[in-house]
Amino acid sequence: MSKALQQAEFFLKKAIDFLGLGEQEYHLLRQPDRVIEVKIPVRMRDGSIRVFTGWRSQHNNALGPYKGGIRYHPDVTKEEVIALSMIMTWKNSLADLPYGGGKGGVRVNPKELAPEELEQLSRNFFRAIARVVGPDFDIPAPDVYTNPQTMAWYFDEYSKVNQGEQLFGVVTGKPKRLGGLETRIISTGYGTALSAKLAAEKLWGSLEGKTVAIQGFGNVGQYAAKYLVEWGARIVALSDSSGGIYDSRGLDVAKALEVKREKRKVTLYEGAERMVSNEELLELDVDILVPSAIEDVINEGNMKNIKAKLIVEGANGPVTNAAEEYLSGRGVVIVPDMLANAGGVITSHIEWVNNRMGGWIKEEEALQRLTEKMTSVFNNTWEFWEKESQRKVPMRIAAYALAVKRVLDAMRLRGWI
Repeated sequence: MSKALQQAEFFLKKAIDFLGLGEQEYHLLRQPDRVIEVKIPVRMRDGSIRVFTGWRSQHNNALGPYKGGIRYHPDVTKEEVIALSMIMTWKNSLADLPYGGGKGGVRVNPKELAPEELEQLSRNFFRAIARVVGPDFDIPAPDVYTNPQTMAWYFDEYSKVNQGEQLFGVVTGKPKRLGGLETRIISTGYGTALSAKLAAEKLWGSLEGKTVAIQGFGNVGQYAAKYLVEWGARIVALSDSSGGIYDSRGLDVAKALEVKREKRKVTLYEGAERMVSNEELLELDVDILVPSAIEDVINEGNMKNIKAKLIVEGANGPVTNAAEEYLSGRGVVIVPDMLANAGGVITSHIEWVNNRMGGWIKEEEALQRLTEKMTSVFNNTWEFWEKESQRKVPMRIAAYALAVKRVLDAMRLRGWI
């Protein structure tokens, strides 16, 4: 069994136990409704034909249409796609969206394909799954190594399959010209920053003046830094794959963003007191730590050196189970990824609604709705955590339990169980 599926089943079991439920509910939710596996033939530039494999896992649709991204990666597996579809069920449920969970993947290294080969792969894959997706059934979105252009190809291919019918809501994360929202670009980083702000207000009364270190200065880290500093935090450390920068007085985030955009490496920022490695950044004496790069960076090897009182997961799975248990026992609050980085799927819902309405929503309204929804989701999760466990378990367990409870409630109401 893959690590991803082990993790998904581990947290489902934790949630079931937290809710005082049994094996029946666990097994009802453990398996996906269906998994579609398709072959994707692509004629390469040299005239040969390569056959790739793709999957779409539809885990549960008790709350609404399946919803989740499609990733292109050479190591993606059927088990990983199943695990991610399960996680999307809980993420959408926790975000209080009318969606179930789905996920897709194609085993391919997109960097090895020419643009025309990548387009052919995308169109052939979506044509192969076209009968099991749709605006009211399953709504894909971008994920690892897919983007708005990929969604544009999906949308166009779906229209061809459906005799030219223009169903903009079949995918989200589209280019603005095809019904997407620019807010989607900032949404995950914005939501991560907002989660940090709301948690800081719960813990200290305000975010103002709190010191922050952000590991990972990609899309999520950049927008998290931008909004946190606008809301009064002091960003003292930033890092990317080239290393990190540190200044106890506070970094000039606008300058760091410009350096990253123009020179691609945040370490070329001039004027920082000293450089830090990604590992050193995690152990800095700061109030808030925002790991926004890769998984498992906070682990058994460094967990005893973590000094932050609040960790907000911008990345997926940056804190291992053992580290989370240890740090939570020490009183560290960890806002889990399924809550902290939910801004993306919330904005996908706003885009989908806007598509169904014919394009009435303006960008400022989309951002306002994202803010209101993220705030509501955060507060509901925090209150459930405090009420049901008195904060004696990691917030992640309470978040999973709340999400699972909502799905089970919907299944009962529909007469499925």
